[in-house]
Amino acid sequence: MDLILQTLHGAPAHIEVIARLCSAQRIQSLPAGDAGLQAWRCLDVQESEDIRLAVMSAANFAQFDASFVPPGRTWADFRLLAMDMDSTLITIECIDEIADMQGIKAQVAEITEAAMRGEIGFNESLTRRVSLLKGLDARALERVYDERLRLSLGAESLLACAKQHGLKTLLVSGGFTFFTEKMRQRLDLDFAYGNVLEIVDGKLTGQVLGEILNAEKKREYLLSTCAQLGVSGEAAIAMGDGANDLLMMGVAGISVAFRAKPAVKKQASVALDFVGLNGVNALLTAR
Repeated sequence: MDLILQTLHGAPAHIEVIARLCSAQRIQSLPAGDAGLQAWRCLDVQESEDIRLAVMSAANFAQFDASFVPPGRTWADFRLLAMDMDSTLITIECIDEIADMQGIKAQVAEITEAAMRGEIGFNESLTRRVSLLKGLDARALERVYDERLRLSLGAESLLACAKQHGLKTLLVSGGFTFFTEKMRQRLDLDFAYGNVLEIVDGKLTGQVLGEILNAEKKREYLLSTCAQLGVSGEAAIAMGDGANDLLMMGVAGISVAFRAKPAVKKQASVALDFVGLNGVNALLTAR
């Protein structure tokens, strides 16, 4: 295995210390990324549970993301980049910000957090949260998009790199089509799916139309999109932050936990806590 170390703020002096923990044979600097991203590849490292724990602990202390990766894996091994939206592609949870327009953000955010930790089912959590929005002027959605929605650090760089290497892009969200469609158009994504909020006479009814896009549906969309491309799920990269993303991430060739809940990081191939979404680029850069 190789070890990829990345940071925005960590001191390079920590690189050799971390590399020694896994008996790296050589350290290779990787091309500098945007937004101050620095990355290194430690070649032919030793790997065991104890070594992983030591490396991750030291890297976390030094504010580095550490990822054990097969040495030969590159962008050429993948055909699809699948992404969650809220708190992954973008920095906010849209439903929480919509709720803020109703003065109930704390109440809705509490349910959101419980769902992302896997403490309550997604269908139940979404139904409860949306019901609290009943009567809200639908123009609040546009305000959230205009005033609060921001792309996560490195999002545009990641998408540019994926497209450069011929990958299709899939946005699959437990959030709402109002936002997924705007992201599809803004970022020229190939596919985008979300839940449909019912709006009558310019007001939210507190209902979701049609089948809820939950964890199972996310997995289905990833696999059906791969089937359209004539490949298996192994040819997909899946990124997310919450329990609702785990099924989708579990069938992908590489899963990336981005600023994620502990349960998600534990099950993902790699976790990015300190760098942006463009941290994926270094993971797939050839030696």
